[in-house]
Amino acid sequence: MLYALSTCPYCRMTKKYLDDNEVEYDAIDVDLLEGDERTTVVAEVKRLSSGTSFPVLLVGDEVIVGFNKAAMRNQLDL
Repeated sequence: MLYALSTCPYCRMTKKYLDDNEVEYDAIDVDLLEGDERTTVVAEVKRLSSGTSFPVLLVGDEVIVGFNKAAMRNQLDL
C-alpha cells in the first residue's frame, strides 16, 4: 500500500520506481480524499510513520517513509 500526495515529486518517483520494477501495489492520493475518509487515512499515515511525511509505503509489516530506493529494493527483493 502506498500513501501519497498527488503533488509530491517524491511520491511520483516512488510510483515510477514501483511501476518500472513491475511491482503491484495499491495507492491512495491522500490530498484528493475528502471528509471522514481523508481524516481516517491521515490518522493511519500518522500511526504508521509517526508523522505526516509522504510517501509512505507499507510492505507487509515494514514501513518505508520517503523515496528510499535502497529500502524499497531490500523489502521488495528487487
